[in-house]
Amino acid sequence: MYEITIEDTFDAAHCLREYSGTCRNLHGHTYRVCARFRYTKLDESGIALDFRKAKQALRNVTDYLDHTYMNELPEFSVQNPTAENIARFIYCRLKETHPELASVSVWETATSCATYYEDDPRIAP
Repeated sequence: MYEITIEDTFDAAHCLREYSGTCRNLHGHTYRVCARFRYTKLDESGIALDFRKAKQALRNVTDYLDHTYMNELPEFSVQNPTAENIARFIYCRLKETHPELASVSVWETATSCATYYEDDPRIAP
């Protein structure tokens, strides 16, 4: 099994509705996003996934979020734009074009990260 990992960043603002801490106030982050893809085979040139293509696919999603007030985006008009929900949003968008996507992690700070992945149906709960 091969795992390919790429990263990107974007800047955005948000606030957490119905939250009792300071994050209920408008604030921003430079988000760091890590996408991981898993492959069982390499192509004829020995590559699982071209890094350039993977980075462009991720950039297409992060560009949509970059320099926005995420609460105003349709995807976050009801659900809070938490790191968890942002990771799931990016995952779902990337998975549409890259079925080999394994997970997406989103850092709000250098020390705080949330990861989204779908359960492997071969593993019993």
